[in-house]
Amino acid sequence: MESNCVQFLGNKTILITGAPGFLAKVLVEKILRLQPNVKKIYLLLRAADTKAAMQRLRREVVEIDLFKVLRNDLGEENLNDLVRENIVPVPGDISIHNLGVKDSDLLQRMWSEIDIIINIAATTNFDERYDIGLGINTFGALNVLKFAKKCVNGQLLLHVSTAYVCRENSGLFLEKPFTMGQTLSGDTKLDINVEFELMKQKLKELQHQDCSEQEISQSMKDLGMTRAKLHGWPNTYVFTKALGEMLMGKYRENLPLVIVRPTMITSTLAEPFPGWIEGLRTIDSVIVAYGKGRLKCFLADPNTVLDLIPADMVVNAMIATATAHSGESGIQTIYHVGSSFQNPVTFGQLHETTARYFTKKPLVARNGSPIIVTKGTLLSTMGQFSLYITLRYKLPLLILRLMNIIYPWGQGDKYNDDSRKIKLAMRLVELYQPYLLFKGIFDDLNTERLRRRRQSIKELDGSFEFDPKSINWDDYMANTHIPGLITHVLKQ
Repeated sequence: MESNCVQFLGNKTILITGAPGFLAKVLVEKILRLQPNVKKIYLLLRAADTKAAMQRLRREVVEIDLFKVLRNDLGEENLNDLVRENIVPVPGDISIHNLGVKDSDLLQRMWSEIDIIINIAATTNFDERYDIGLGINTFGALNVLKFAKKCVNGQLLLHVSTAYVCRENSGLFLEKPFTMGQTLSGDTKLDINVEFELMKQKLKELQHQDCSEQEISQSMKDLGMTRAKLHGWPNTYVFTKALGEMLMGKYRENLPLVIVRPTMITSTLAEPFPGWIEGLRTIDSVIVAYGKGRLKCFLADPNTVLDLIPADMVVNAMIATATAHSGESGIQTIYHVGSSFQNPVTFGQLHETTARYFTKKPLVARNGSPIIVTKGTLLSTMGQFSLYITLRYKLPLLILRLMNIIYPWGQGDKYNDDSRKIKLAMRLVELYQPYLLFKGIFDDLNTERLRRRRQSIKELDGSFEFDPKSINWDDYMANTHIPGLITHVLKQ
């Protein structure tokens, strides 16, 4: 690696999509804090116009807690000056041609100035509508590629995908690119254009049938899940992300392409401070539900390895890969950024740590009393979980329904409420099952080679750590991640 990461970022013009999403914000803060001499950051945001984009930049990025270190170091006025000089908020949408940028003069400036393109924009809903998933994760990725190829100084396109494009399975998953039309089911043919036309036809049929917006939305969600499972993927999210990778790989030509595949992203380990997180991310819903005393049983194999990786390590790896491959004509390289190969943690370990934490430091209920948690029951197969739910909840619910028929004046609301809760719980379990019972390990040979290449410049570049072996999982979960959830998400 000819230059360290800080030097690399100096005087660069970078396009970042996906703001104001979680990972994009961590990346922007990191660049501004470590290299204020970055030439310019074009930040693509969904907004009606430039004024609205600037308001989103201020309200949802710069003014949040994530930027408090920069704010304390520089002062409010100097931080505002840095943002004004270095960041150009661009109203746009990757699902639209030319990323939805309407200002022709701005487009020409971007194409003439941009050196590095970083695509983080995605919809991460597991059961997303098929039209939306294809629009953003698949053809949105292609739109970013087409845009990058128009940048006359373009040195690299870095695309953030997900390690779980591999499908639910067991074994060691390598850092390999997809080939166009590759299917994971083994007995079906996959044609992305056919998928697109099928989606359009279904949407047109639903509209002609005068279906309600809710009916259309549910039908498009069902279609996405059906098509994903037909071709061997567990849900619409990872399926459409895999299709996006295929399109980028096929049409990249000589543009250097790096695809970073993170695993389950968690709160920051160290930078800009430990424990920052925004929203409930994958495993966090389970942690919070447990802390609130709502999780009496759960579908999970205690021996399953949960591949977790802190957000700042993902961002550090992204910058390191960009530094390593910028200007390497024609390359396509995949990087797994996770922990399962180098420093695995199991669901059982996480369960133990979470139980100890909330036993010692219980959450507080609305009435001010501490919420007492029990260790709960882990069930390692869907069959065991379904049987438990039937005996523990569905049979009492049937009795309640009979009582509602016999005495209709008293039990209806409770029956309907409990029934909705069980249906919601079962749907969530079905969505998360591929990850909760996942037996795969993500090989990170490319990422490890990159870490070793950086050893020679580590003293100059020590603020770009992304080695998961440095993480003590019990300490991180108990003293960083769970407290971060409570502070920044639950606001307790």
